[in-house]
Amino acid sequence: MEILERRDVNAVAYLNLNAPDRLNALSDEMLAALQSTLDGLKEDRSVRAVVLSGSGKAFCAGHDLKQMTAGRQAEDGGKAYFKDLFDRCAQMMMTVQSLPQPVIARVHGIATAAGCQLVATCDMAVAAEGTRFGVNGVNIGLFCSTPMVALTRNVHRKQAFEMLTTGRFLNADEARDIGLVNHVVPADQLDAKATELAETVAAKLGAAVRVGKEAFYNQITMNTSDAYAYTGDVMVENMLYRDTEEGISAFLEKRDPDWSQ
Repeated sequence: MEILERRDVNAVAYLNLNAPDRLNALSDEMLAALQSTLDGLKEDRSVRAVVLSGSGKAFCAGHDLKQMTAGRQAEDGGKAYFKDLFDRCAQMMMTVQSLPQPVIARVHGIATAAGCQLVATCDMAVAAEGTRFGVNGVNIGLFCSTPMVALTRNVHRKQAFEMLTTGRFLNADEARDIGLVNHVVPADQLDAKATELAETVAAKLGAAVRVGKEAFYNQITMNTSDAYAYTGDVMVENMLYRDTEEGISAFLEKRDPDWSQ
């Protein structure tokens, strides 16, 4: 049984966390599988969108606490192991956002701690009714400092701080209302909604989406004037694409574009 399953349909890569007995925890093995697969997707021009899901009862319950407990047995009390673990997790999360393809989280059950971080890291998210979200490490004495990075880049500060310090779970509607997920649907419509969103994105000009996603994350950290200067350059580059010229012509001529990529 593969710990991370992949199938490609209609220019969409469907990745499925497949460790249901551990609630799809981000174990050492899961992190390695995700990193390897994501690295491969960077150069895969046949894929224009990615959907990330989980098997069993949950999307992802965060880090593997049993592995973390075992890591404590080292002579240094686990310091080197924990540093390496959180570095590897951060690298995987950053790879999600550096992918040229938009990544959509398909979430059900629970998404807790680093699992909630993964939802926040994905470019978009669709959740089933009844899903719960939390950065609840504080309940066991471990403040979710690394999940906080992605969370605070998605939701308002006071809402994020309350989640981090109380360990309270949000339901799916609350998660949508604060900007953590895009859509909430009945469980039996979750696959259809995730597929609809992914295939809508995949139908766009891949080159434009790639340059746009990179610009989206780059400009967020800039001041307003720098952001306009930078994105203006991106627009110039995009306008010079042959396929963009074709897209504009097709729109004006009221026909479908004949894109080369």
